[in-house]
Amino acid sequence: MTCPSTKVNAFSLIFGRKSYAGSAIGGIRETQEMLNFCAQHGLGAEIEVIGTDKVNNAYERVLASDVRHRFVIDVSTLAA
Repeated sequence: MTCPSTKVNAFSLIFGRKSYAGSAIGGIRETQEMLNFCAQHGLGAEIEVIGTDKVNNAYERVLASDVRHRFVIDVSTLAA
């Protein structure tokens, strides 16, 4: 597999506060295949839904390595 050469003006990234990134873990097709596999086999992430008032506590738990799942923030708890 060959990768085409791409020229990027670094100053346009720096001064425009932009980033240029890539991933070697797969594209849309591979991601969809993985999601289909997980759906067929009943696989999913273990989550804990938290309100916005619990974000700081969740972050402290992450720092303390006291988390074995993903936190999902319930955006309906945002202050209006």
